Amino acid sequence: MKPTVDEAGTYARVMKLRLQWARERRPRWLHRLVRVGALASDSGELRVRKAALVLSSTLMASLSLVWVATYASLGLWVSAAIPLGYQVASAASIYTFARTHHYLLFRRSQLCMSLLLPFALQCSLGGFEASSAVILWAITSPLGALLFVGARQSVPWFVAFVGLVAISGAIDPALATGAPDIPHGVVVTFFVLNILGVATTAYAVLQYFVQARERALAELASEHHALELEQAKSERLLLNVLPQPVAALLKEREGIIADDCPGVTVLFADIVGFTPLTERLSAAELVSLLDHLFARWDAVAAEHGVEKIKTIGDAYMVAAGIPLPRDDHAEAIAATALAMMPEVRRCSAETGMPLEVRIGIDTGAVVAGIIGRAKFSYDLWGDTVNTASRMESHAQPGTIQVTERTYERLRHRYELRQRGMIEVKGKAPMTCYLLIGPRADPTAPAGRNPHERGAFSHTQILDDKRGTPVPAEAD
Repeated sequence: MKPTVDEAGTYARVMKLRLQWARERRPRWLHRLVRVGALASDSGELRVRKAALVLSSTLMASLSLVWVATYASLGLWVSAAIPLGYQVASAASIYTFARTHHYLLFRRSQLCMSLLLPFALQCSLGGFEASSAVILWAITSPLGALLFVGARQSVPWFVAFVGLVAISGAIDPALATGAPDIPHGVVVTFFVLNILGVATTAYAVLQYFVQARERALAELASEHHALELEQAKSERLLLNVLPQPVAALLKEREGIIADDCPGVTVLFADIVGFTPLTERLSAAELVSLLDHLFARWDAVAAEHGVEKIKTIGDAYMVAAGIPLPRDDHAEAIAATALAMMPEVRRCSAETGMPLEVRIGIDTGAVVAGIIGRAKFSYDLWGDTVNTASRMESHAQPGTIQVTERTYERLRHRYELRQRGMIEVKGKAPMTCYLLIGPRADPTAPAGRNPHERGAFSHTQILDDKRGTPVPAEAD
C-alpha cells in the first residue's frame, strides 16, 4: 500500500531526528576528519566515498602502531619498519589530499599500500604462521575498491589480492625456513588482532556507509514529503480552477480539451444593486462581503454535486451535467437555486447589508472546454449559457426565473408559476416561469400548460411572500 502524505512526513521526521541525534553524538574531531578533502561541488555519493576512505586509512594507520611497537620490541626492525612506513605514507597522503583535494591520487595510493604492504610484511616475518596471516589486511584493498571506485573497477584489485595470496602460499615453505623466533603467545595474539583489525576496519567503513545511506534516504524522504505537500497544494489549486475529471485529463494529455454536452442545466445568480454597494463600501469590505456570500454558495454547490464554473464581478455561475453527464441535472440545479436563497438572507442578516439576488436557469446543450495558456479556465458556451444569463438579467429581485425547457424538466417535482411572455434581449419573446419550491405531492398532476386558459398572463407575476398575483415590474 502506498504511504499517505502524513505517513511519509512522519517517516521523514523520525529519520531526520535519528540522524541529528547521531550527528550530535559524533566527536568534533571525527566530524572534521571525515570532511577532509571535501569540495562544495561534490555530489553526496562522492562526499561519502571520500569520507569513508579517509576514515579507513586513519583507522588502519592507527592500528598499525601495535605491530610497529611489538615487532620493534622483538628486534624485528625490518618488519617494524613496514607498518611504520605505512603510517608515515598514510599521514602524508591524507595531508596532501587535504591540501590538493586530489582524490584519484589519494585513492590509488591507499589501495596500493593496503594491497602490497601486508604481503611484504608477511614475507619479512617468514610466512603465514610466523606473521599470523597478516596478509588478511590485503583484503581491504579490493573491498575499498568496491566501495570507493565501483563494482566493475574492483575486480582487478580482487584478482591481484587472490594472486598475492597464491604467491604467498607457494613461497611459504621457503619463507618458513628462515622465519625469526617469535614467541607462540605473540603469534596467537596477532592472529586474533589481524582478524579483529580487518573485521573492525571493514565494519567501521560499512557502518559509515550505512549511516550515510540512511542520511541520504532521510533527506530524500524529506524532499519527497515536501514534494508531496507541494503536489497536494498544486492539486488543490488546480481543482479550485477545474473540475476533477477535467484536471485529470489535462494532466494526462496536451492539446485542445473540449466536449459537446447535450444535457446541461446552467444557473446564473447576480446581486441586485451591487454597483451602488461598490460606492458605499471600502475595497476590503466589498471583497469580504462577496467572499462571505460566495463561500456559502460554494458549500451549497458542493452539497448538491453541481459544478461551479466561475464568478464575474458579483455574478455567480454553476452548472449540472458537466463534466460528467447526469440525468437529474435540472433537478440538481433547482435544488441548488432554492438553497442559495436562504444563504442570501442569512448573509444579509449577518452583515447588515440589504442583499437581494436574481437567479436565471436554462437547460439544453453546451460546449465545455479549457481555454487559455498562462491562466487557463474551464468555461461553457452556447445558447443555453446565453439564455440562462438572460433569464437572470430579466428576473425580478428575489426570484428564480427559468425557461420553458427547464420548466418541462421540473414541473413534475417542483412548483413553478408562469410569469408570462417577456421580451428577452437578442431573442424572440419567451415564456418564463418562476421556481417556487418542491411540490408537496410530486404524484399529483403537474401544473397547467402555459397556453391553457387560466394561466397567468404576461403582465402578472406571483409574489412569493403574499401568495397573490401582482403586476410585473418593468425589466
